Amino acid sequence: MPKLGTVTPILRIFDVAKAHEFYVDFLGFEVQFEHRYADNTPLYTGIYRDGCVLHLSEHHGDGAPGSHLRIETTDIAGLHHELTERKYRFARPGLEETPWKTKEVTVADPFGNRLTFYEDVRD
Repeated sequence: MPKLGTVTPILRIFDVAKAHEFYVDFLGFEVQFEHRYADNTPLYTGIYRDGCVLHLSEHHGDGAPGSHLRIETTDIAGLHHELTERKYRFARPGLEETPWKTKEVTVADPFGNRLTFYEDVRD
């Protein structure tokens, strides 16, 4: 019987330094790989943190600005504390409790993509 695996979203980026500042320095991801076909060509890179893997691409047609991802998270309060302690100058995310019984932290990257980290808090 077929079985689906993990999903690896591709998010469009336009500036490698800004992407690293946001995803690596602020969110705590690590670079898994970087690929360019030649010098001075667009970057395609993979980043990861724990079990979450994202691909970031400067290539036209890879992803679309304005994407929104939901990322299941354990200890959302701890993640919220970690992010606010980093004092990233472009985001100071809040911790929201939703009517659908999750706690969520949403941040927007410099390219218009949004990432919502959430934890299910049902009884």
